[in-house]
Amino acid sequence: MAGLLVAATGVARAADPGADTDRVERGRYLARAADCAACHTSEGGTPYAGGHPIETPFGTVYGTNITPDDDYGIGDYSADDFHRALTEGELPDGTQLYPAMPYTDYHGISRADSDALYAYFMSLDPVHQQSTQTDLAWPFSMRWTLNAWNWLFAPDDSDDSDDSDDSTADRGRYLVDTLGHCGACHTPRNAFGAVESDHRLEGAVIGGYEAPALTPDALAGRGWTASDLTRFLRDGRSPQGSMYSEMYPVFHHSTRYLREDDLSAMTRALLGDDPPEPTPLAAKSSTMDGQGAQLYLDNCAGCHGSDGRGVAQVASAMPGNTTLRLDSPRNLVKVIHEGIEARSFGTFERVQAMPGFADDMDADQIAALATWLRQRWGGHDDTVDTAAVEDIIGASSD
Repeated sequence: MAGLLVAATGVARAADPGADTDRVERGRYLARAADCAACHTSEGGTPYAGGHPIETPFGTVYGTNITPDDDYGIGDYSADDFHRALTEGELPDGTQLYPAMPYTDYHGISRADSDALYAYFMSLDPVHQQSTQTDLAWPFSMRWTLNAWNWLFAPDDSDDSDDSDDSTADRGRYLVDTLGHCGACHTPRNAFGAVESDHRLEGAVIGGYEAPALTPDALAGRGWTASDLTRFLRDGRSPQGSMYSEMYPVFHHSTRYLREDDLSAMTRALLGDDPPEPTPLAAKSSTMDGQGAQLYLDNCAGCHGSDGRGVAQVASAMPGNTTLRLDSPRNLVKVIHEGIEARSFGTFERVQAMPGFADDMDADQIAALATWLRQRWGGHDDTVDTAAVEDIIGASSD
């Protein structure tokens, strides 16, 4: 990968003459709220120079270079060109973008915010680097078919809204549904890859992991309060656990930079004006008998503690952990099987890497451990089926 990277070409390009410093700074903030870096920055690469792989059911799409380079970036875009690409998914030459670029969500971005984003990106150093080109198999490689897709599934002008600066409730919806495009991952999609708007934020599977439901009842059912949810977005950690997998880059590139009032507005948009009472964790037996308990003591207690309380800077607590409280064991099984990379949550806040046990536990053992964890600290009574574990870890290996 390092061989593909090319250094930025010197001094920063001056911002558009009509864009003052305040507009550029506003654009910087909006770029973070819109989580642009997560898809347009490759691992270890120059910010916004493209190359990040985005897995879809139809193949891998790569984030493009959105620095103001004239050859490989957006250096020759006008503000109108940028707005059209951002909100309509159409490049200046008429090429249609794949909807992995969430233009269906960004369609509601206000023109003032689009222009601020344009001013910010045009103020960056241009990076003369061609990102990896998306090359999907036929028939998905035929971009003209996206015209039909957009006709069927993209919002039209009648769906436009501008809640960027209105009431707290409107601001929260704008941040969640438009800039933050939370539904792109947390709403199920149909066979054509379009979000099922009738099931907004009801959860989906992405990259093999469950992006859990974010409806008020689902959040409350997993014990979330408004203060915990705001803290989770701000710090990446809460009593319910810490961000990992595809959600960690959202924290790292986006939510940790947002103002407290915006985080509170997002929380209100997710939990509602009158949040449901969080469901208390059902009390379970403290037995340490059986295969699952022994597997926990042998493999997990060294970091998470025999009481499951975790260790600061090392491992999250188990009681009430949101991964254990999910209806599906998918994420827990994948975490046990694959592990989690070390993550930093601030200047002095981090969680060490959790090893995966793919080479140490078979499907029967993972099922036993997952069952015990969910029953002891997740409030469940059901048993995780070995066949379900085999399906989950088998898909991970494909």
